[in-house]
Amino acid sequence: MDNGRLSLPPLPDEALKRERLEHMKRLATGLLGLATLVFILARVFESRYPWLGYVRATAEAAMVGAVADWFAVTALFRYPLGLKIPHTAIIPTRKERIGRSLGSFVQNNFLAPPVITAKLRSADIARKLAQWLADPQHGDTVGRHASAAVTGIVQVLRDDEVQEIIQESLSSRVRETQVAPLMGNVLSLVTAENRHQELLDSAIRLFDRLFEENRDALRERISQETPWWMPGAVDDQIYRKIARGIENTLVEVSGNPDHPLRHRFNEAVAEFVERLKSSPQMIARGEELKEEILHHPAVRQYSASLWADMKASVLRHGADPESEFRRRVGAAATRLGASLAEDQELLDKVNGWAEQALLYVVEQYRGEVADLIETTVAAWDPDDTTRKIELQIGRDLQYIRINGTLVGGLVGLLIYTITQLFGG
Repeated sequence: MDNGRLSLPPLPDEALKRERLEHMKRLATGLLGLATLVFILARVFESRYPWLGYVRATAEAAMVGAVADWFAVTALFRYPLGLKIPHTAIIPTRKERIGRSLGSFVQNNFLAPPVITAKLRSADIARKLAQWLADPQHGDTVGRHASAAVTGIVQVLRDDEVQEIIQESLSSRVRETQVAPLMGNVLSLVTAENRHQELLDSAIRLFDRLFEENRDALRERISQETPWWMPGAVDDQIYRKIARGIENTLVEVSGNPDHPLRHRFNEAVAEFVERLKSSPQMIARGEELKEEILHHPAVRQYSASLWADMKASVLRHGADPESEFRRRVGAAATRLGASLAEDQELLDKVNGWAEQALLYVVEQYRGEVADLIETTVAAWDPDDTTRKIELQIGRDLQYIRINGTLVGGLVGLLIYTITQLFGG
């Protein structure tokens, strides 16, 4: 870019195009020179050989046609002979107008909704896509690209940002739900149909086992708590009374579904469940405990480990050509293609969706495309643009000069002949 102007990239075969252009220029100019030489010779010897009048008229008209077409072709790219004649050097001086016209032409003729619609309907994108996906090799290709895309996304993402997102997501979801009422609802389900009595039975069995395992400790504790002067037989009697009472109580509660202790347990559980659901104090306390847990370092460590494990799994499966992820995506794509190809109604729907989507995009951005073409052409360097365009189409334009020379000569011959036949 020079002085705010964009230089066009070099043409892939620029040297060859320049050589061919120069060759055609020499050929067209050579015909003009030949016509000029023939005109001069015919003019010199016309008085001696009158029939040379036909040759002279032909050469004269050929010269006029060649010069006129040379002027027309040259005026497209530069000022003829360096003279700033109006309406010449059209491409470098009217480049902005050309860009604006080109953008408008593309917008109104290539990006017009009827054109896009007709092209899409003739293309039958859905059927071609279905046939392509139905090929197992293409399904494998889809799986490979999907795996590569997921792997690339995972590698681009910053670990600390993803961990923060995971933590914030978990925290926000947890904060949206009050803990105490939720626990109350869970306990309501647990206590339905007296299922919580199973918890009491488990607690009784646990207490019984603990009691059996700690009988000696209980006996020792009773001895320590009674006065020193009390006989050991009394301590033994106290121990046996306590142990027998505990054993009897455990047996009675365990074997009697209607035991008062079970009723009191039911009442206590029901009261606790209700308090969890409706007590402001319990709800507030639950929220305090929830916030303490959310701010605990273990939660951050959990979110970090969650992302680390997920990332490692994705990278491992993405690097494995035989990974389950690739196989599943490929098989799913193949099944989708086969199913789609057999369902004409679905094919029509997919074509309709593609048409609507593309028309929406085109409608939204067709103006931007025209502006892009206009601003891009306007930013091109005029001399560089002229040179590149001339290399692309200049060779064909030289045929205009050649044809002008030949056609001009024929017209001149025809006019001279008619004049000789009917003029005198």
